[in-house]
Parts: sequence; C-alpha cells; structure tokens
Amino acid sequence: MEADSARNNVKVGSRHVSVSTESEIVEAACNGDVNSFGKLYERYYTAMVWLAYSILADSNLAEDVAQETFAVACSELIRLKQPEKFANWLAAICRNVACRMAKQRKKEVLINDPLVVSERSNDDGHEKAVREAISNLPTPYREVLILRYYNDMNYEQIASILGICISKIKGRLFRARRKLGKYLKQKGVE
Repeated sequence: MEADSARNNVKVGSRHVSVSTESEIVEAACNGDVNSFGKLYERYYTAMVWLAYSILADSNLAEDVAQETFAVACSELIRLKQPEKFANWLAAICRNVACRMAKQRKKEVLINDPLVVSERSNDDGHEKAVREAISNLPTPYREVLILRYYNDMNYEQIASILGICISKIKGRLFRARRKLGKYLKQKGVE
C-alpha cells in the first residue's frame, strides 16, 4: 500500500505521464490508464478479499466480492472526487457489495471455511473455538482483526482501507482480543 518509490511511466491518452504517488496512480486510472488501474488492483485486491471475508465468512464469496468491487470501481472511478481517499472509497464499495451478498446468503459459515481451517488443526477443538469466537465478533472488530492478523496489514494500511484513525484501530483490536479471550475462557480454551 505504500506509494511506489520509483517513478513509473504510464500512457494517458497520447502522452506518457510519470507516476509515483497513489493519488497520481488513481488520477491516471481516472483518465483511462489501464495499467494504473491494474496497479491499484494488485495493491488492494488481497485487502478487499479479507475485508469481504470479515463480513461474509466465506473465502470463495469474498473473492467474488473483491472481483465485483473492482468492476464497480472501474465503472465508477470517474466519480471519485478525492484520489487520495481511493482505498477508503474502494473499501466502502467492498462493504456494500459484501453486505448485499450477505443479505442474499443470510447465514455466515466461518466455522467450516477451509481458508481459516489450518492443516495442523488440533483435535482438542481449540481452532474451532477460535473460529467461533471470531465469527461472533461485531463486524468492526472482525474487520480490523482479520486485516491485521490474516492479511498481515500494519496500522497505517488498515487506517487507509477503513478510513479510520490508527488510535481507533488499536482500540478495536484491543477490544476484539479481549472479547476473544473472554469467549475462549468461557469455552475452557486458553
């Protein structure tokens, strides 16, 4: 998610433009540069999958949502007024698509999702309890928890995607971990 450190040349219309910052990449994409949109896709696809996963709890559906998110973003990119807020705008599209799909689906199935089930599952039910605990978290806590620990994003990246300040992310992660701990203690898993 960091801005490209080396400048890249992209073709916009009949001219080549030097692109280095995220805003410049977004602006180039808004002006019809397919390569710039491709860079944005590469940069944010995985984060959108995990964001959708935090809502749907299904890895296959989350990938579908991420694809649809970029399809919508491609057609709506011209309407983006603040290129520097691209990640937040994209996350809002992703949430809307995922929520619409969740309403159609009506039930989360995180517990049986192969994306989360480890090949090293313990027979004692520890991982099942963790998956249950995560699925029972409110969406804002699930979002930050999954982006942080499953997608390995840092606080700045999560802030960019969710459009919230780092202190809120830290607070949500703290509360999410506390709720997980409490749930697991109730289940006798420590």
